[in-house]
Amino acid sequence: MFSIFKIFFALGWVCFGGPAAHIGYFRKTFVEQKKWLSDDEYAQLVALSQFLPGPGSSQVGFALGYKKGGLGGAFAAFLGFTLPSILLMITLALLSSSLLETSIFVSVIHALKLLAVVVVADAIVGMYKNFCQTKQSIGLCLLVAVSMLLFSGIAAQIIVLLACAILGTLWFKSEPAEKPQGKVKLQMLPLVIFVAVLVLGPLLASQAPIAKLFHDFFYAGSLVFGGGHVVLPLLQNLIGDSLSTDAFLTGYAAAQAVPGPMFTFATFLGYELLPQQPILGSIVATLAVFLPGFLLVLSVIHNWQALASIPSVSAALKGVNAGVVGLLIAALYQPIFASAVSGAQDFAVVLVGFFLLKQLKLPIVGLVASFIGYGVLVSFF
Repeated sequence: MFSIFKIFFALGWVCFGGPAAHIGYFRKTFVEQKKWLSDDEYAQLVALSQFLPGPGSSQVGFALGYKKGGLGGAFAAFLGFTLPSILLMITLALLSSSLLETSIFVSVIHALKLLAVVVVADAIVGMYKNFCQTKQSIGLCLLVAVSMLLFSGIAAQIIVLLACAILGTLWFKSEPAEKPQGKVKLQMLPLVIFVAVLVLGPLLASQAPIAKLFHDFFYAGSLVFGGGHVVLPLLQNLIGDSLSTDAFLTGYAAAQAVPGPMFTFATFLGYELLPQQPILGSIVATLAVFLPGFLLVLSVIHNWQALASIPSVSAALKGVNAGVVGLLIAALYQPIFASAVSGAQDFAVVLVGFFLLKQLKLPIVGLVASFIGYGVLVSFF
């Protein structure tokens, strides 16, 4: 378990750029370098995370840890990947917004956003080669990319992925499928816990401030599809007047500035919402917002693996895999490229970073250090 924790803890310090970038980092580490699983198996985990509410990239990391070390491995992966972000968010809550306005900090964060462009582009190239080898799969990839660029939102995302699954069953079913891997079964205990907390939460929320805090963030984590940015309006509605707008937006800015999952926005808010016990508030809010997505992953992951070995489902997944590449292409443009690259100099840095990664094989840690150095240098000019 500790070896899994160490790998994810190291990633937790360098994974900037949001869910799409995290998926790129994970693929680089666990598919290419560690070879824990194949590209096809990895794409299935990514596809699974797209169909469930919760923090998409964290669910992929949770599932990776589960495949490697069972339930203990899943929690080791979650703790390792999330702990750096939690520590940084608590520190930023202590320092308030003053650090976020310094020129060096702003420049370094901008440089790390440029690195996210490099990482996601690399993931797209690798996954495109594996999953877009026929005219049909290329067409599905294009369908999803164009659809998501023109019609953003979780509803459009689900519709196009379902379309990919349906078309996949029509186009790829004749291809040989893997031997079925056991009976299809659903893990009921995590699902029962999920439903029980949703049902009993409102009754317990009135008993104590800590219970209300847990309920609000668990509810938010249960409804959010599409990653950290989508949680912003939902949490704002749930919190209401309990927190000032300035404090809320400061936390959101901090969540974008630190590595790791954006759902640690909850860490900052929990700190502010429970001033008598701010550290406890941070921990409770963080666990509550992540818990629904993880319970849902546990309830279906065995079912998902068994289903993937059924010929018609295997064909559908081939379509979905091509669609996932399209999702990443759309995410590369918006929000990653659009929010990071603002001119020719930025694009030049991206090109140099891609060269360092692909041709000189510079490790991720070296890339992060290089881009941080660039950000510090730029802040003086």
